[in-house]
Amino acid sequence: MKRTLAFGGIVASAGMLAAGLAATPAQAAGDVSSDTLANTNLAAQQVAMFWYGQNKANLLNAKPYAVETKVSAKHVSGGGPSADTKPGVVPAIGDEKKTASKSKNVNLPKTTGKVFFIGADGNPHWCTATSVQSSYRNLVATAGHCVYDTESNKATMDKWVFIPGYYQGKTPWGIYVGKTAYTHYDFDVYEDGDRDYAFVTVYNGVLPDGAWGSKDWKSRSYKSERSAKYWLKKLQNDKKTGYSDLQIVANPDMKQKVKLGTRGSVKVESASVADLAVDPATVNSARTTLENQAKKGTSTYSDGTWGVTVKKVWRGHEGWNSNDASKQTVYTFKKDGRTYQATFWGAFKVKDYVITGKILRIGLKDVGRLGDNVGGQGLAYNQKLGKAHFVFGYPSGSHPDGNHAYSGKTLKWSYGKTFAATAPAIKGEELQGIKSSFTGEGSLGSAWLLNYKSAKRIGYLNGVTIAVADRDGNKRIDTSLSPYFDGETYGVYASAAKNWSGKIV
Repeated sequence: MKRTLAFGGIVASAGMLAAGLAATPAQAAGDVSSDTLANTNLAAQQVAMFWYGQNKANLLNAKPYAVETKVSAKHVSGGGPSADTKPGVVPAIGDEKKTASKSKNVNLPKTTGKVFFIGADGNPHWCTATSVQSSYRNLVATAGHCVYDTESNKATMDKWVFIPGYYQGKTPWGIYVGKTAYTHYDFDVYEDGDRDYAFVTVYNGVLPDGAWGSKDWKSRSYKSERSAKYWLKKLQNDKKTGYSDLQIVANPDMKQKVKLGTRGSVKVESASVADLAVDPATVNSARTTLENQAKKGTSTYSDGTWGVTVKKVWRGHEGWNSNDASKQTVYTFKKDGRTYQATFWGAFKVKDYVITGKILRIGLKDVGRLGDNVGGQGLAYNQKLGKAHFVFGYPSGSHPDGNHAYSGKTLKWSYGKTFAATAPAIKGEELQGIKSSFTGEGSLGSAWLLNYKSAKRIGYLNGVTIAVADRDGNKRIDTSLSPYFDGETYGVYASAAKNWSGKIV
């Protein structure tokens, strides 16, 4: 889906540009959508704490984001994407007035890293992204659906951060919390694959400083599970919180035993003799009943309010695990020359519900602006197809034939020339493709760099991977796909590139 816009007004200053590229005026006419990711310093601090806390467990447990990754694509011999004005570029940080240079070695860019966020499934995920030039050196480029939740149609991903040079929990240049995401209106509203790119302003980076950890937290009580679920969702979507491991816990009323499965009841997996007797006056008779039921093996008692789980053990002291009825939860006995242990469950009416979890606490120090620390790639748009590009990303996952080619742990590169392509499944009518064996998981958002100078590790961002394809049908991924960067792309970029983010500590 592509529309023609009017241009004019802003000039992309490029200094001395690489051969074959030209600067040209370009400005989008208003088709830019923006959404807040973390709108206050406190919110950004809590997001950073979420990823640093619990020994970086959320970072280490994150999985590559694989939504709408493998698609059917075609190489278009005629037509395809077209420029909507003259070619243009924005120079990379440090290359504003430099001439082109060549290098035989391929040095990996420091600008590329991973973006982490909470996906529609409530779990941590990551994509690839890269730092790009901007007025305040605070801008990141990635695929649009690594920012917007196209699965559950939420506005944006939660707890979004960029970590350049990430490797197995290491954050060498810090964590950069996303502040505002900018996309094309057609992607925000229609999920148009031709506009599946995003530019995100980020706060100054932070690193841990001083003591850090987490504290157990519990909400007030809620009378209904529905109310608890409502507030759980509110907490999960609140970008100002530093909560983790949130879950609803039903508190049983141990004085009201009911049949298992009764609405508004909860199964207590390790109930004591006193719990199951309910009435203290019946503890002794209840104990005898429990012992007799245990010797029948794993079963549910006739009234359905409690049951027993029996397992064979090598040895054990016969009898109960305590003399106190309120602590008697395990009964050990012998039968047919073998030793068994029995534990008991009971069903009780729910008294109320609470939300439990952890509040993350951590000391943070400011490490400065993203572009000052790792640099920023330039931007190219309205370029002719057929030009050679390096693609840098963190591919992971397997080929369709099951071959697990990439781990996603380290930055990889591929090289090829762009061509016109389509992918109807993601509404991609005017895409560009490049020959690449990158598997889709993790490579979403990979940077397509034109005129990459290996010695300086900079070039011009002219695409981001939004999907991969097996075009020849041999069950091996052979193509990466990207939106064609044109004047409208520049318009979205320009809207983002002029905005300041600031510090969070």
